[in-house]
Amino acid sequence: MKVGYVVPRYGAEVVGGAEHAARMFAERLAERPGWDVEVLTTCAVDSNTWANHYEPGTIELHGVQVHRFASVAGRADDFPEIQARALQVPAHASAEDQHHFITSQGPVAPAVIDAARASDADLLVFYPYLFWPTVHGVPAVADRAVFHPAAHDEAPVRLPLFKPVFESVQGLVFQTISERDFVHSRFDVGHIPQLLLGLGCEEEPGTAEEARAALGLGDRPYLVCVGRVDNAKGCGVLGQFFAEYKRRHPGPLALALLGQVVEPPPAHPDIVMPGPVSGAVKWGALRGATAMVHPSAYEAFSIAVIEGWTAGLPLLVNGRCHPTREHCERSGGGLWFESYATFEVAVDRLVRDADLRRSLAARGSAYVDANFRWPGLIDRYSAFLERVAARTRRGGVRAAS
Repeated sequence: MKVGYVVPRYGAEVVGGAEHAARMFAERLAERPGWDVEVLTTCAVDSNTWANHYEPGTIELHGVQVHRFASVAGRADDFPEIQARALQVPAHASAEDQHHFITSQGPVAPAVIDAARASDADLLVFYPYLFWPTVHGVPAVADRAVFHPAAHDEAPVRLPLFKPVFESVQGLVFQTISERDFVHSRFDVGHIPQLLLGLGCEEEPGTAEEARAALGLGDRPYLVCVGRVDNAKGCGVLGQFFAEYKRRHPGPLALALLGQVVEPPPAHPDIVMPGPVSGAVKWGALRGATAMVHPSAYEAFSIAVIEGWTAGLPLLVNGRCHPTREHCERSGGGLWFESYATFEVAVDRLVRDADLRRSLAARGSAYVDANFRWPGLIDRYSAFLERVAARTRRGGVRAAS
């Protein structure tokens, strides 16, 4: 069985996001006897520019053949203006505005699509929905395309150009019930074989003491947030809420924001922003924290939430994000906020009530063990791909209407 992943970027330096999730699946499938896995991707690392970073060519990375092709265009300088025009009323955007949105967003890489057509893979797996390689790649190989959309309720998904992308594939893989329900509400996909799967994580070494020293936290209690420090990820709101909490509740509590700093919140003496950190520092910081805060309102799954519970933390998530709130509701392992008032109450409870923290963390850990451990995930995933491949060989599903 041969599978090819078509993703906009791929590599050990790509941390977080759908492309990292694709690598997690690709590497684990490649370990299975009888499976051959390749990746068709660009030379980019940075999703803000899509600039060519790696050399074009083929390398082997953890058992996966990675074929990289140079992009002919990355993120256009005038993308914000093009995006604003296309997404003003996305359902009624003109064909020209939609084309400009996808093209100017990048990465534009016709060689990736040519390679997908030429590949002898039984299935081509596309991940995620939003970018040029998926929009142009799925129609090119729709008769053997499997799709991890990583979709959530945001303006771009309402552009009409995505309808044939979602509706013409041979298999769909969803990460949460919320994502599945949202896609079903937007697209005619009931006839397509699909799998509700999610993601797993593996703990890495790292002690709380070493992380505290590396981050300059001393013996202070702290909340931790893992991921890109960006207003689009809710970090601006988190910074404002945390600053107000500290004004109203003076004390030693700190906030550690661990990840690439794109749009930092206003400087605050109790907010630590070291930028990207090693796996050891990240996992040590998780083990030493009072709780994890995940402020993003727009996630399709969030591996950070699973990592937090794996490290034994209670969670506090943005209640406007359906997938992360779903995790908390299904597990009983976290709280959520929708305003400053609910944020303040939740943080105060987590800081003051050790029994509550232990109870939430234990429930979250049990939820991860039951649903998001790799051996079971890959068994289910490989069986699904084999069924889809067998079905495509028998003639596939009906064409999208």
